Amino acid sequence: MQTLKKGYAFFLYLFPYLLQVTLNVVLVFLAIILCFLMIKELFMFSRILLENETTDYQIYLASILIFFLYFEFVAMIVKYFKENYHFPLRYFLYIGITAMIRLIIVEHDNALSTMYYSIVILLLIIGYFILNLTPRQRPESKWFFGRE
Repeated sequence: MQTLKKGYAFFLYLFPYLLQVTLNVVLVFLAIILCFLMIKELFMFSRILLENETTDYQIYLASILIFFLYFEFVAMIVKYFKENYHFPLRYFLYIGITAMIRLIIVEHDNALSTMYYSIVILLLIIGYFILNLTPRQRPESKWFFGRE
């Protein structure tokens, strides 16, 4: 019975470690793939800019926003490793806001959908504001609550 408890305790110690290593390796591969896609998007944008004779700015803006989505995902993965295996919530909010802005730019044919996308952006910005109001490692945030 004692050896079974020791084996179980060793499994409980080893299993999360193996999952963390697997997650880290997969995230490194994902970051490499996202970097390649980001560079590809940069080349596609420069090709559109140099070869395209039209003045359709929606294509330019959509391409720039896709580039920034890739950039934000790579930055979020870098931040994950820098902050001791933790994804900051604000990066998800940045990505959500950028994705919604891209949707508004690309698919703005339906006014009701555009309004819904705008409401989602407003909710994400309110969430970001609330996230910045709550003290993380700075309990002396007196500027809003007026604590002395």
